[in-house]
Amino acid sequence: MPEQVLVDFDHHRLAALQAGDRRHPALVLLHGWPLTSAVWQPVIEPLAADHHVLAFDLPGIAQSASPIQAPTRKAEIAQLVLDAAQAAGARDITIAGGDVGGMIAFAAARDFADRIRGAVIMNTVIPGLDPWRQVLTDERVWHFAFHLIRGLPEKLVTGHERVYFDYFIDTLSAHPEKIDDALRRQFVLGYTATGALKTGFGWYRAMPADARHNSRHQPIDTPILYLRGDADRRPIAPYVDGLKAVGASDVRGSVIKGSGELLSIEAPKALIACLREFTASLPAMNS
Repeated sequence: MPEQVLVDFDHHRLAALQAGDRRHPALVLLHGWPLTSAVWQPVIEPLAADHHVLAFDLPGIAQSASPIQAPTRKAEIAQLVLDAAQAAGARDITIAGGDVGGMIAFAAARDFADRIRGAVIMNTVIPGLDPWRQVLTDERVWHFAFHLIRGLPEKLVTGHERVYFDYFIDTLSAHPEKIDDALRRQFVLGYTATGALKTGFGWYRAMPADARHNSRHQPIDTPILYLRGDADRRPIAPYVDGLKAVGASDVRGSVIKGSGELLSIEAPKALIACLREFTASLPAMNS
């Protein structure tokens, strides 16, 4: 079973679910909106057979909540998470994330390539990369604009988190019945800590700045795996091509059948296989 750990480093503290031998290559797992590290529970133990797995609560969320305002720009979060992972003994790191966690994984590949072996991006569009502008016009992502409004979402959602979060879980999953009541309650609790809800909305408020940063072309040598669940029905090619267009030289893409955005719960075996195949293909980092 994974253990809950608190990682202290440079006046910061992040919480993670941890499993596996620290001598194995590390796999850092990052959740998105409106989730917590609990979303990775079905895959942590199987992956720990050959990885040192660290599934973090993002800064400011759940057990990583702090009285200090958490960063919301994705490159800043990536740096903080990598610092925490290394403080926890992680080596030969592959970073994988869904939704906002995928945006952070891209930031790690773009801006901290010397610190990771590879990055896995799941079920998200990267701010500033094609098809970013097209996705923003999709009525299914209406909440991107709503969350940009400062103060109003906090006032409307506070006290109604369960109803609001259930909407996203039910809409984004192919099999919402697989996300049980206990897990849904964990997600809600993760955003009722002081400042957590504001941090979650802050991820969206930082996306225009993320987009300006990401859209600047630069070589990205980090191997990247892009995954989507097939329930979304958007073609995967524009997302892979968008990564290549800003300088990523090694991008692979795969669609996982029978799943929406919560791959770790809806299709855990397929996700584990994809992650294992990808990490096995990566060379060890230079010591």
